[in-house]
Amino acid sequence: MRILITGGAGFLGSHLCKRLLDEGNDVICLDNFFTGSKDNIIYLMDNHHFELIRHDIVEPILLEVDRIYNLACPASPVHYQYNPVKTVKTSVMGSINMLGIAKRVKARILQASTSEVYGDPNVHPQQEDYWGNVNTIGIRSCYDEGKRVAETLMMDYHRQNNVDIRIVRIFNTYGPKMAENDGRVVSNFMLQALKNQDITVFGDGMQTRSFCYVSDLIDGMIRMMENEQEFIGPVNLGNPVENTILEFAEKIVSITGSKSKIVHKPLPKDDPKQRRPDITLAINQLGWQPTVDLDSGLRLTADYFAERCSRS
Repeated sequence: MRILITGGAGFLGSHLCKRLLDEGNDVICLDNFFTGSKDNIIYLMDNHHFELIRHDIVEPILLEVDRIYNLACPASPVHYQYNPVKTVKTSVMGSINMLGIAKRVKARILQASTSEVYGDPNVHPQQEDYWGNVNTIGIRSCYDEGKRVAETLMMDYHRQNNVDIRIVRIFNTYGPKMAENDGRVVSNFMLQALKNQDITVFGDGMQTRSFCYVSDLIDGMIRMMENEQEFIGPVNLGNPVENTILEFAEKIVSITGSKSKIVHKPLPKDDPKQRRPDITLAINQLGWQPTVDLDSGLRLTADYFAERCSRS
């Protein structure tokens, strides 16, 4: 198949490009390189089945494809809060443009949504039928609400124009090729530990997260895309094993053999207190669940960041 991946030079997108090429597909990677990196996909450039287009999905583009994975959008607070209006445009106008392609050429489109649609949840763990507890006017709203509108657009194009859609809600994912400056928990803690710097935990560290290794997440996305049942989602993709941020920091110190000390800073506004997916739907509908345990995934991620640090 000919597959378009928006945000294909990003963390998840670059892993998806590699996986789909390995499966024998033609892959078009579309990215404006705001948060994506050429380093993530440069090794694919010699593959004649791989094509790179520098483009911003806020602007229309005409392409002929069979599948569209819509991953384009800054996903970490430091990046999506840098230009919040542009973040909303990417989710909303970008989705409209990609849905327009899907409608015109009858392609199947998968929207990479997020656990952030649940906001700071009052229900735990989060199930797909939970509508969320989201602040519509907060500093994180550009991302949270943009992704919620993208889901709405997907469903309305499906109902109104019979566009073939899939929606996945991605929970915290980690692994090699994460950006070093994205301000996320894994990359922050990992780099601080490798450099023996103080590890900064926000708040008391009792807020929880669930971390899914990237290869598991990519497998779930592809299973959802190629699912031929009438199941279109949304479906949670993530690891249901829950850790406090403090436990996670201590685990990274142990795995890296770091001399770092853990220090506490004030909790950012609207930071969710709990985040854990209920993946019953993914298990039942896709036969999917994570297989890489946290310790194994963190060791692989530590090796990647250690190599990056040795170059700099």
